[in-house]
This record gives sequence, structure tokens and C-alpha cells, in this order.
Amino acid sequence: MPTTEETGQFTGTQDKDYNLIWFTESCLSNALRMEMYSRDAERAGDSELAEFFRRAQGESQKGAEQGKALLRSRLTGELGNTGQH
Repeated sequence: MPTTEETGQFTGTQDKDYNLIWFTESCLSNALRMEMYSRDAERAGDSELAEFFRRAQGESQKGAEQGKALLRSRLTGELGNTGQH
């Protein structure tokens, strides 16, 4: 089954822009959650687990930054193309 059909099943629409926005928001949300988890692990005295969550947080932040950059470039490109027909 093609990927576009799969996304339509989950979101009810085959919208790549929605998917990019969702991905970016999910990464940001996950980064916040990993911060909370790492603090919980530190309070429990589990430095190994705290470090694991901090690494996961870093990866989520990278994904969020990449998603934001892609959104920004697409929005800038669309705004720059308006009126140029």
C-alpha cells in the first residue's frame, strides 16, 4: 500500500503539509516530555536513565528544528511566489 494512502487512513486526509506540521509539533512535545522524564529519573537517583532521556530529548529537538526549518523554507517559498504568474 503506498505511503500516501496510509497517511490518509490516520489523518482522514492525504495532506503532506499537515503531516509536516504534526511531525514538528510531536517532536517539540516529545522534547518537553523527555525533560520531565529525565528530571524524574534524576530525582529517583537513576543517572543512566536520566542520560538516556536527555539523549532522546536531543534527538527530538533535532527533529523539531529540522521540521521548523522545512516549514519556514516552504512558507517563505510560497509567500515569495504569490503574485508571480
